[in-house]
Amino acid sequence: MVQGRNGYYITKRIIDLLIALFFLAILFPLMAIIAIAILIYSPGPIFYIQERVGARREQRGKNSYWKMVHFPCYKFRTMKINSDASIHQAYVKALIENNQEQMAALQGKETEIRKLVNDPRIIRPGKLLRKYSLDELPQLLNVLRGDMSMVGPRPAIPYEVEVYKPFHLRRLEAQPGITGLQQVTARCIADFDQQVQLDIQYIEHQSLWLDTKIMLKTPLAILFAKGAY
Repeated sequence: MVQGRNGYYITKRIIDLLIALFFLAILFPLMAIIAIAILIYSPGPIFYIQERVGARREQRGKNSYWKMVHFPCYKFRTMKINSDASIHQAYVKALIENNQEQMAALQGKETEIRKLVNDPRIIRPGKLLRKYSLDELPQLLNVLRGDMSMVGPRPAIPYEVEVYKPFHLRRLEAQPGITGLQQVTARCIADFDQQVQLDIQYIEHQSLWLDTKIMLKTPLAILFAKGAY
């Protein structure tokens, strides 16, 4: 239950719309170049639409509640067409369970990176797009739709939520974001529990000031690509 935050959420939504429209306008040429690169290296759909799990705030009298919802999340396609998701699903399960032996087996080597780096499904431009988070630019459309915010926890995948520990579900008590405290702090170098703790920390302390700080830190996090793969 959320009390006394209506002003914050209304203001946050207005800011989200303005920022999303601004970036869609100025980044359109870059997005067109990315689309052409994808078509050259892997003819087919430009966008990859994946079902994700988020949250929607519902008002009940003076109080509001977060309701778990599913929505189509837009990304630039970085993988081969009709790729099998089983390897990623297995890796996510191992990550959540902190099964380092299984993660190393799926990676092909031991690594501190908590992301499936050696993914055979990724097309040639895909690694660069992922490293600098350029594949997530279409999520600005999700912000316009109201599925996501500019700042919030990372949107979860349904098969990820199926193996959540009870406390992991707390990260679904806020609208997911394109960027967030976890993304500018740890990215892929923290284990899953640490990532969730950062999301929960954001949820417990979210404010326009914290959102602004995260937004300002995001370009540097992307530019230096620390912990990104």
